[in-house]
Amino acid sequence: MPLRDLTGVLTSAELDETVASIAAAQQPGGALPWADGHTDPWDHVEGAMALTLGDRRDEAVAAYAWLQRTQAPDGAWATSYDGETVLDATVDTNQCAYVAVGVWQWWTVTGDLGQVRRMWPTVRRALDFVLGFQAPGGQLYWSRDPQGGTDTDALLTGSASTYQAVRCGIALAELLGEEQPEWELAAGRLQHAVARHPEAFLDKSRFSMDWYYPVLGGAVRGPTAHARLAQRWDEFVVPGLGARCVADRPWVTGAETAELALTLAALGDRDRAVALIEAVQHLRFDDGSYWTGYVFADDAIWPLERSTWTAAAMVLAADATAGGPTLALFEGSGLPTGIPVGEHCGDCLVLPGTGGPAQHP
Repeated sequence: MPLRDLTGVLTSAELDETVASIAAAQQPGGALPWADGHTDPWDHVEGAMALTLGDRRDEAVAAYAWLQRTQAPDGAWATSYDGETVLDATVDTNQCAYVAVGVWQWWTVTGDLGQVRRMWPTVRRALDFVLGFQAPGGQLYWSRDPQGGTDTDALLTGSASTYQAVRCGIALAELLGEEQPEWELAAGRLQHAVARHPEAFLDKSRFSMDWYYPVLGGAVRGPTAHARLAQRWDEFVVPGLGARCVADRPWVTGAETAELALTLAALGDRDRAVALIEAVQHLRFDDGSYWTGYVFADDAIWPLERSTWTAAAMVLAADATAGGPTLALFEGSGLPTGIPVGEHCGDCLVLPGTGGPAQHP
């Protein structure tokens, strides 16, 4: 299906131009790099999802083939590549998990089971690797250094995003008849940590992603989600310009604004989602690409780059807000939630699959 108009904001033709700008940046080997030429696996998957929505299936398949070729035998990806050459061998667990979201999105948009089957071993290895970094309290240790050491800190945004990825992985497993019950246990523990235990994570509350990602990833929903967004709305949202990346900086960014709009769409708050997408169109360039951000105190575009991942986030947000397939993906429609830990948690709570009490920092 063609991309949908977001009436009064972006036409389907304009969105197709944005998808074309992502395709134009794709390297011959399939990588979807940043403006400086490096590629990371999370933003690469987001770009592949936008290509899929824009019916550029050959380019999307090439992007997924790049992931297959660059995945390490243990299921991991490095955080940065030049083509297929590793630039930074640090491993970010959240970046490794997001492939599951991309492959599930491919299925919901295209109905092509053959590509799902080809990608399944990649997804399975990735999620098995990532969930090996789950702490007893349910949160995910966020990284492994180039020497193989684990950083036992956890990031709220990363764990929230990974919760969505694990749900998509469980759905893929069920689709293919290869159920992964240990992932269902892990998903329940991960959701509980994100929704109930902010103390388990590093304090990154200056960043808007830590504000909205627990909702965007699906771990927090209902009245609690609406209350969470209302609590800091005025700190992060600049009327008429978009959303800040950091609360104490006069800088709005396209990707964070688009993701916040996507969050609102998933909650059914379409009017505010439309308003945000409309507000940030000042970052749109002539070819349909988007500048990364704008420092409004200086009336200056900064940095001087147009990023593929900003363009991809805009396509996903517009599609969801217009009622396209991205809406169901982020609403969580039809996605398993995992095995719930329970409504209440205390120091004596035994988490499923751990054999002991919760270890909340």
